Amino acid sequence: MTVYPRGVYLQATNEPRRFTPRRDPMFFERFYDTDLAQASYMVGCQKTGECLVIDPVRDIQKYLDKAAEQKLRVTHVTETHIHADYLSGSRELAAATGAKLSLSDEGDADWKYSFGSEKLRHGDTFMVGNIKVEARHTPGHTPESLSFLVTDTPRGNVPVMYFTGDFVFVGDIGRPDLLDEAAGGQDTRFVGARQMFASLRDQFLTLPDGVQVWPAHGSGSACGKALGAVPSTTVGHERALAWWSAYVQKGDEQGFTAELLSGQPDAPLYYGRMKEQNKSGPAVLGEVAPLPEFSAAEVGAKLAAGTVLIDTRAKEQHQAAAPRHSVNIPAGNTFETWSGWLLRPEDAEYVLLAESAQQAEELRRRLWMVGLDNVSGYVTGTDGLDTAQAQPFAATELPQHDGALVLDVRKKTEYDEGHIPGAKQLHAGRLPWKLAELPRDQEIVVHCQGGARSAAAASFLRSQGFNVTEIAGGYEAWAQAQSAQPTT
Repeated sequence: MTVYPRGVYLQATNEPRRFTPRRDPMFFERFYDTDLAQASYMVGCQKTGECLVIDPVRDIQKYLDKAAEQKLRVTHVTETHIHADYLSGSRELAAATGAKLSLSDEGDADWKYSFGSEKLRHGDTFMVGNIKVEARHTPGHTPESLSFLVTDTPRGNVPVMYFTGDFVFVGDIGRPDLLDEAAGGQDTRFVGARQMFASLRDQFLTLPDGVQVWPAHGSGSACGKALGAVPSTTVGHERALAWWSAYVQKGDEQGFTAELLSGQPDAPLYYGRMKEQNKSGPAVLGEVAPLPEFSAAEVGAKLAAGTVLIDTRAKEQHQAAAPRHSVNIPAGNTFETWSGWLLRPEDAEYVLLAESAQQAEELRRRLWMVGLDNVSGYVTGTDGLDTAQAQPFAATELPQHDGALVLDVRKKTEYDEGHIPGAKQLHAGRLPWKLAELPRDQEIVVHCQGGARSAAAASFLRSQGFNVTEIAGGYEAWAQAQSAQPTT
């Protein structure tokens, strides 16, 4: 057997021919925020040094760093739709780089961007160096939704990538009910479902099977109900295996709509605020000064004046010594999500209880993701602060709390699978908007599945003046205690 050196391949005549590898391939990078289960993308032409960023988040440093590393200039910025689950960084990135900002001009007047940008409509194209980007109007999740079909023109005229935003996920599609659930819409879910069906039929399924699909979210996002954890898929894979494909190919819009709308997770009500802010244009942060460290006396004075202390310690530390007027949101993988759930920018000011200045700065930037900009400083300990214990009680002690309201802060789907008899279900992400539904003259026993979500929810309710206790171990501990009881 003849072995040829690298860079050589065989012609039909079996004579070796020199192959020159392409020197300027298209650059591609996926950026993933595990907290928000959100993906943004950079696509660059290495020949011209230009690049496009799709669906950037507000902390833009990672895009600037990657572009510098690859010797690229951010020349174009766009997004697939008006996002609900995080505050967009498109305006921030365009302001920092001088890039052209191009946004959807599709959809009805109620949901159009209201700040300056180049407007994109269905079929519009633009070039990023040698890379062709085509906008496709794909309504359903939102009226203005665009997907971007990318062709690497030096390689040919066949599109290679499809950035679908919240239109098509891996194994699922975007929910059409968010305007109803979180943004004050009236029965827009049914119109959205019809639009989604048409977008899948007329836009997605008409593409070649080999086109790569890169969505804006992965598993854990509330923008769909069954998102896969794999980062990407192909048109052919979804055509063959996605739950919705058979409905669309058979023309069964009624069955499609029924399945699409059933079993969707609770939509946190901060989504409505995100929608409005992203529609009107998030404030540009620019350069920001480092956070100052406050003394306990300074923090105490601020709390007395209405400032909210965000206690970022683990729940066990918070429960052992919970500062008055604090909300416990641990500095873990769900910090941004829970902050969006439980904090509102209407509060005048926030102070962080963090381990260090470095951690405080990191968490401040993560709060930007959900539009919480008004952090004035940080403190690194509880010495000198007014604290109290907030220890949960054992599930076996629940009968001793007769007369209390049992509040289940899990998802509706979790509640439906099993719950404590008589418990009221109210998703933790809806609490700040539903306080009027809760009694102030009655004990409230809060629980979730295992105790993490309820610890944050309980701390929020305490900060609002409610009489709150918690079940240690949540519903799981209660169910286990029930199964351990002797039968008669």
